[in-house]
Amino acid sequence: MTSQTVTTPRVALVTGTSSGIGAAVVKHFCELGHQVLAVDFNPAGKATAEKAGAAFFEADLTDPDACRAAVADAVKRFGGVDILVNNAGIQHVASIETFPEEKWRQIMDLMLTAPFLLTQAAWPHMREKGWGRIVNVASIHAQVASPGKAAYISAKHGMIGLTKTAALEGGEQGITANAVCPAYVKTPLVDNQIADQAKLHGMDEQEVIEKVMLKEAAIKRLIEPEEVAQLIAYLASDAAGAVTGSSFNIDLGWTAH
Repeated sequence: MTSQTVTTPRVALVTGTSSGIGAAVVKHFCELGHQVLAVDFNPAGKATAEKAGAAFFEADLTDPDACRAAVADAVKRFGGVDILVNNAGIQHVASIETFPEEKWRQIMDLMLTAPFLLTQAAWPHMREKGWGRIVNVASIHAQVASPGKAAYISAKHGMIGLTKTAALEGGEQGITANAVCPAYVKTPLVDNQIADQAKLHGMDEQEVIEKVMLKEAAIKRLIEPEEVAQLIAYLASDAAGAVTGSSFNIDLGWTAH
């Protein structure tokens, strides 16, 4: 999957872009010639976006009005939204018994409600052009579960349902929707989980990487953000026009068991 899969420059809105997968997607899309709006709650993300050649919109996507405002900003700047990549996410590790309700609601708002609202707001612009690509960054935890991540796993499972519904509704309108399901990617989100997992499992941090994160993997390493960005770029390309309603595992062989 290379830049040859993209034949037409498009307008892309990408969320969760200050680092990790989102930053890699923004950089890759800019290299492919797309006009990109990078959306993140962290104002430091502006420098990352501008370095890549993208515009930046600061937003807390747990606020429904902010979701709609992000799409409106892309329309104002670039005339529409052709590609939507729902990537923003956070994590909290705790048992169900001790999981804070406010953290549950925050994760669901950011990782399931926001993708719905962004899709809803971008949809008319895609429908009008008869061309749209929605790529939802789910997780291997949209396919399987692990202890201590009730909200994250529930949100990611829900994202697969949203993806399938968008695919069915968008088919006749030229809009495709797919999900990408990575295992552990070398990102700050994963780095921050290691200490939490160590506490939950009573292990040191290296043991967490080896015995928890990579336990089920056939390839014993973390995934690079750029590897995920390449797959997303294909799904957002003209070449992927017949691909919709699917979930693509990039999981180092985790689910091959």
